[in-house]
Amino acid sequence: MTSGTAPSTGPTADDQRVLSIDALRGFDMLWIIGGHGVAFALLALVFDPIPESIAYQLYHPDWIGFSAWDMIMPLFLFIVGAAMPFSFAKRRARGQTTPQLYRKIIVRTIVLFVLGMVAQGNLLDWDPATLHIFSNTLQAIAVGYLFAAIMLLHLPVITQVLATAALLVGFWVVLMRVPIPGCEPGILEPQQNLALYIDRTIFGRFEDGTTYTWVLSGMGFVATVMLGVFAGQLLRSKWSPWMKVFWLTLLGAGCLGLGWLWQQWLPIIKHLWTSSMVLWAGGFSYLLLALFYAVIDVIGWRRWAFPFIVIGANAIAVYMATHLVNFRHVSDPVVGGLARHLGAYGEPLQEVAALAVIWLILWYMYRKRTFLRV
Repeated sequence: MTSGTAPSTGPTADDQRVLSIDALRGFDMLWIIGGHGVAFALLALVFDPIPESIAYQLYHPDWIGFSAWDMIMPLFLFIVGAAMPFSFAKRRARGQTTPQLYRKIIVRTIVLFVLGMVAQGNLLDWDPATLHIFSNTLQAIAVGYLFAAIMLLHLPVITQVLATAALLVGFWVVLMRVPIPGCEPGILEPQQNLALYIDRTIFGRFEDGTTYTWVLSGMGFVATVMLGVFAGQLLRSKWSPWMKVFWLTLLGAGCLGLGWLWQQWLPIIKHLWTSSMVLWAGGFSYLLLALFYAVIDVIGWRRWAFPFIVIGANAIAVYMATHLVNFRHVSDPVVGGLARHLGAYGEPLQEVAALAVIWLILWYMYRKRTFLRV
């Protein structure tokens, strides 16, 4: 990871910077770094117990289905893709050649993969018994980013679209048509499916032991990043701002419709990153970006988004920090004693305080224009 104070690395670096991308990245990260816990604690003050219809949106479904909490990871990948056309164009404008771009792409891919092993693969245990090789969002980003970068550098837009469609259809066909030993093809059970069989075959004892899959699901990771790339290319186009909002909204509605239709034959299963899930999550991602872009970059209402921009400016750094540091241990010496006297209000106070500590650190970094980049 690198830090910098040059204009090109800041979150408002130049007049081509789309602030809505930074804000949406920060909005997504907010839930990972503490927003989820705050929401639970506040809802518990109002409801006892929390209604199932609300609680469902704050958990991952066991297998088939999709909740609001399921949006976090695909939206993260989508935003990575949306930023790529801008970052690649700026590097080209600086005179970087294709080999130089590839050096950056390869280094970033390796760093993301290693950071994923640190965050969730237990690399820092230095114990092969606990090591998981491929088990984390950052590693999914690494795979999606690598292959999306290759397509962005060498393929025209129409071919990129066709390649993305081929990935989605190809994943569907392979998943449903290729049998695993002792089973008929097309089985999509938590402990019995082709994607999980491939992971267990390749990783052996280094497999993460969950029902999430990674190697074959990489086709879906690439497709999710490419949906973001299309959004970024649209935002860089010469169309008017409101026309861009219109097309982002239309793409969102189209992906939702296709995802809903496809799930009749291929269920929406985030654990497998099924093609129907890619489109379903992609649809919501387009709609969120359309909303943020319209409000922030077109209408110009920006102040409300500042807290998100601060988080989005150092997204991967704070992601790693929250996997390595328990910020409740930082904030509790300040508010823990008071929280014990507040009864039901103590838990929300502690959750908000932990989130505040994280945000204040990020705000200080933002003020000092310290942006840790991979």
